[in-house]
Amino acid sequence: MTEVCGNSGLDRVLVLEVTRVTEAAAIAAARLRGRGAEKAADKAAVDAMRRELTKLAIRGTVVIGEGEMDEAPMLYIGEKVGSGEGPEVDIAVDPLEGTTICAKAMPNALAVLAMSERGGLLHAPDMYMNKIAIGPGYAPGLVDLDASPGDNIAALAKAKGVPVSDITACILDRPRHAELIAAVRAAGAAIQLIPDGDIAGVIWTTDPEKTGIDIYLGSGGAPEGVLAAAALRCIGGQIQGRLMPTNDDERARAASMGIVDISRKFKLEDMAAGDVIFAAAGVTDGSLLDGVRFHGEFAEVDSVVMRSKTGTVRRIKSKCRDIAGRFGA
Repeated sequence: MTEVCGNSGLDRVLVLEVTRVTEAAAIAAARLRGRGAEKAADKAAVDAMRRELTKLAIRGTVVIGEGEMDEAPMLYIGEKVGSGEGPEVDIAVDPLEGTTICAKAMPNALAVLAMSERGGLLHAPDMYMNKIAIGPGYAPGLVDLDASPGDNIAALAKAKGVPVSDITACILDRPRHAELIAAVRAAGAAIQLIPDGDIAGVIWTTDPEKTGIDIYLGSGGAPEGVLAAAALRCIGGQIQGRLMPTNDDERARAASMGIVDISRKFKLEDMAAGDVIFAAAGVTDGSLLDGVRFHGEFAEVDSVVMRSKTGTVRRIKSKCRDIAGRFGA
């Protein structure tokens, strides 16, 4: 673990406090791993995350959440969270990233939260977003959402000094990606298809030697795009995204959230700016984090928490006691 320490004070305290929030959500969801109960696992994670958020000394507004107020009873977009004291912050949450993979006990389910200074996170509507992402260390604009998959892969391979055949792209396994998958393979690159969890897919690009992933391509949720951008804001990398509304209602929703140009290409700094904290806790085992382990009244949780201002990345292994009392059964 490499750690760069910055200024002390409330911000530093919040970094660790945010980790407790994602730990609580991960433990609650992990109790329902492999039980085929997607909605129940998601609700358990939401309930636990909100309970912990109320304890934080913040005046928080949920800008990425479980949906609009009429769709979600808790952690809805616009909901106020925190103790009502402390700094004003924007919060983006995905209490259970990968509900299906949790229900099936498959790899890479996470509990995720990002926090920024007020106005630091894009208020993205719940719709598809086309995305492209690579890790740190490359010239700005090396890859571009408007370039072809083949051109982007060729540019990345050239920058890495490797043949295209050494490049692996991460893509969600969806029928809508059939043409994209064909284009990547035609270019000569390999593909790792994932069933869900594209936040992890984007983060994997930051450590290709460990994960084997060099580039993320394809469409997924816009809220997940903002959360992934928050992570890259902390650890470096490039991401671009463009909303993909499917009907007039989605276009109107985007406009109501201040996005007038629906064809706008959002870059990293458009989605996550200023001082940002990103935290994730593993629900199931994955390439990024280990899943929750239960030992009687204890639970072991594997987490990562990052802060953009200092470049701090902490990997935390926690043992939590009396979990039934704290986080619910």
